[in-house]
Amino acid sequence: MGDTLAPEPLPVFDSWADSVLSTLTLEEKAGQLLMPWMLGDFAPEGSASQERISEMVEDMKVGGVIISVGSPTEVAVKLNGLQATAKVPLLVAADLETGAGFRFRGAVYLPGPISLGGATEFPSLMALGATGDEGLAQEMGRVTGLEARALGVHVPFAPVLDVNNNPDNPIINVRSFGEDPEDVTRLGVAFVRGIQEAGAIATGKHFPGHGDTETDSHLDLPVINVSRERLDRVELPPFQAAIDEGIGGIMTAHLFLPALTGDNEVPSTLSPEVLTGLLREEMGFDGLIFTDAMDMYSIDRKFRRGEAAVRALEAGADILLMPPSPQAAREGIVSAVLKGRLSEDRLDASVLRVLKAKEEMGLHQDRGVPVEEVARRVGIQAHEEVAQEVADRSLTLLRNEKNLLPLLGTRSARVLSVAFRGSTDLMAGRVLNSRLRSRYPRLATANLDRDTPADVYDGLMRRARSSNLVVVSLFVTIVSYSGRVAIPDETAEFIQDLAREGISHIVISFGNPYLLSGFPDAQAYLLAWSGADVSQRAAARALFGEIEIQGRTPTRIPPFFEIGDGIHVPIRESGRDF
Repeated sequence: MGDTLAPEPLPVFDSWADSVLSTLTLEEKAGQLLMPWMLGDFAPEGSASQERISEMVEDMKVGGVIISVGSPTEVAVKLNGLQATAKVPLLVAADLETGAGFRFRGAVYLPGPISLGGATEFPSLMALGATGDEGLAQEMGRVTGLEARALGVHVPFAPVLDVNNNPDNPIINVRSFGEDPEDVTRLGVAFVRGIQEAGAIATGKHFPGHGDTETDSHLDLPVINVSRERLDRVELPPFQAAIDEGIGGIMTAHLFLPALTGDNEVPSTLSPEVLTGLLREEMGFDGLIFTDAMDMYSIDRKFRRGEAAVRALEAGADILLMPPSPQAAREGIVSAVLKGRLSEDRLDASVLRVLKAKEEMGLHQDRGVPVEEVARRVGIQAHEEVAQEVADRSLTLLRNEKNLLPLLGTRSARVLSVAFRGSTDLMAGRVLNSRLRSRYPRLATANLDRDTPADVYDGLMRRARSSNLVVVSLFVTIVSYSGRVAIPDETAEFIQDLAREGISHIVISFGNPYLLSGFPDAQAYLLAWSGADVSQRAAARALFGEIEIQGRTPTRIPPFFEIGDGIHVPIRESGRDF
């Protein structure tokens, strides 16, 4: 009887991630590195949006999605449905810079407008900077991570670790903790710790630093003309500290850095010198590298879509965020491997990182979330109280001529409340005005936007002359990424006219703190840092001395104020006659 061949031993894998990698085709491996965008809206079966994302998950087998805008329960239901159809569990991300409410605050029912509620929305990160409190930063990160995971989101794209050292920055601004690298580092590390203690993957952005630019990278590629020594001193310390803390993700910035690349031809997202040489090798980061959105005009107009995808992987990126054509990106990657331009080992390294992240999230055991638990974990009172504390403690008063604040709230006073806001920002000023009206039954209100004609301002000045007090609220933020972080000349002139005519007035910035240069003679200038409901509520309470004003500006306000400036106002014991 002849010898029989022993069966070949079955392969032994160290982990679920290794075993899954061994089963994937080249096309499926490429798909694992794609993270297309999707809405969190209600999408009926057969609708165009539902068909689009189902095709990417089921046919293209993308590795994850970035979800944006929706109510918490709908988001959880939608993600559960996608997870059930995916061959490999999806890694889900969302931009949650100011908590889960940044994207999942819910909806506004028109023509009310009635807010339908949602996840917890915090003030901006610069509000945290104004508190200077690491404990609050960690709590904000923890709440963000808890609510994200409850909805089925594993990667909150937060925190922003950029040092906002350019007052004219149109894209970072209040998204940063501030201007001082040490404070950004200290608060950023605490925020990272909070997110990851909650079981989510923190993602520092935008590497290697997007704070010193006057160009919106959604529209064009900024050039950061600074030395390597300056990068080591200012931009890089927050990222290095976060890496040392064990941050799980880093997102790239679309910008030119000649000090690292030697020219203005290759943006950092596509640069091996930046992503591999600096981030991987020098700084020791071994987590997930996400590109910033690949559909941003600054990248998409300069590089062919398949080529941009390949170059990002060659540079060292792992996940291609929001490719404008996932099909073109996948085909480009597959073609590069087949032609020998990109080794399959290089591809496998990124795929394995993605799969290991999914394993660490426990997705190989349970990829869905219990929808019935969403209302018990998201937007709950305990989380709202943390957001309110951040807002209350962040309020920063930089000017208070004649001790205008705090106010008495005399019910007979004639008060005019004027809000400058985006034309679609329907909720701007609603909470503030509701609080003002509870004290001033005769309150008159007006809304301005960029299209307000000059004669409206003339009418407002006539009303202001017959008022005891004018409250001007400026809702100028960068959430829309419009590149507009200033107010129109007419609005600035209106505030200056109030000062020239000696009309008592208070200006509250619910966003960009640098606006004062447009109306340098304002009597009172209060920084609330964001237009979130909690910030409006905090500002209203502070006006009447119900809470103390104790914030300190974490950024210079050239040429008027330095880092750390702020007027302390205790809880009211006395006030003006209105």
